[in-house]
Amino acid sequence: MRNSLIKIGFNFWISGPAFVSSHTFLKTKKLETEEKQYRLVAKTFQGLEDVLAEELAHIGATGVEKQNRAVLFNGDKAMMYRANYQLRTAISILKPIASFTANDEDALYKEISRINWANYMTTEETFSVAAVTFSKVFNHSKFVSLKVKDAIVDQFRRRKGKRPDVDTQDPDLKIHIHITETHCDLLLDSSGDPLFKRGYRVKTTKAPINEVLAAGMIKLSGWNMDCDFYDPMCGSGTILIEAAMTAHGIAPGTYREKFGFESWKDFDSDLFGEISEESFGTPDFKHKILGSDISPLAIKIAEENIAKAFLTKKISVAPKNFFDLKPKTENGFMITNPPYGERLQPDDLKIFYQKIGDKLKIDFTGFTSWIIGSNADVMKFLGLKPEKKIKLFNGPLECTFRKYSVYEGSLKDAES
Repeated sequence: MRNSLIKIGFNFWISGPAFVSSHTFLKTKKLETEEKQYRLVAKTFQGLEDVLAEELAHIGATGVEKQNRAVLFNGDKAMMYRANYQLRTAISILKPIASFTANDEDALYKEISRINWANYMTTEETFSVAAVTFSKVFNHSKFVSLKVKDAIVDQFRRRKGKRPDVDTQDPDLKIHIHITETHCDLLLDSSGDPLFKRGYRVKTTKAPINEVLAAGMIKLSGWNMDCDFYDPMCGSGTILIEAAMTAHGIAPGTYREKFGFESWKDFDSDLFGEISEESFGTPDFKHKILGSDISPLAIKIAEENIAKAFLTKKISVAPKNFFDLKPKTENGFMITNPPYGERLQPDDLKIFYQKIGDKLKIDFTGFTSWIIGSNADVMKFLGLKPEKKIKLFNGPLECTFRKYSVYEGSLKDAES
């Protein structure tokens, strides 16, 4: 049987242009017919594209192609389900259904009207439209969303006598349209809520780290699960939970109540049931995952989140100041997200980071330590030269994720 693969060339944005592919859609007006395989898009954060590409290859995806903040891949329905359920560093999985050129708003309306929307939803279901535009013709994304919405509801009114409602909070069908000049790409969001909403986080502390970013940091760090794992400033416990899920082979979709594709008309519950029961294997992890925080409230929140993830027996946390912490092993692995300075004065921040560096030199010799921070000047006060630096984004903040190794009897030079 011949499989038809759709070539795509989207411009996605999280904030600003996200990626530009050299490929373009096949020259066709309609691509909504179900095919055995199609070209899918996995969106991610900047800096995690390589990790996501590796994850996709690991779960069997083919045609993996890295873009800026996204990775393209070939897949059928099973692969789309698997990507949603198993990928740790994806934000969402998008399925393209149409590509066309529109030179003005009337052309856009007509092209959207050509699609048989009854193939995707009923009048009893809800939908939303998200638009991203990079165009002189279509320079207002909200107007584009409204025009697409009008074309869809007008079609239902003509054919059914009634229309589906729009729900921007929890729609049954999430529709994306991306316009570059006059080129329009229409996609369905198979994830629904973003995939970083794992379902285990009951509460958060201030400025919590994103789950996808935490998982990406763990993968980028090279931790091979052969030693104890520490987060001594753990906040609400996200890094610890993502480390435990990785170490014990727990899929990130395990705690999710629902994915977007479960509301689709072609949802195959038996197929998804088989995929959700696929074994990652159970790594023979015999080490400890340990966390601490100076705030007793943060530890209480972390304990609630850990319990929600059914990892209470896998993760140990305690209220403790990092500077009082004494690791019980001669080597280990640390990933932590210390305060960036939003609530600390410059002089206090300088002293704080100096103390972190001193602590690593005195009590964490033999450890591999990774620290993420948004202020490169402040991180110099650690007094350690990083072995590796990776640019990442924690929300809108541009950060660097830095590796430090301190060996007994040797002192790294302060970074110039």
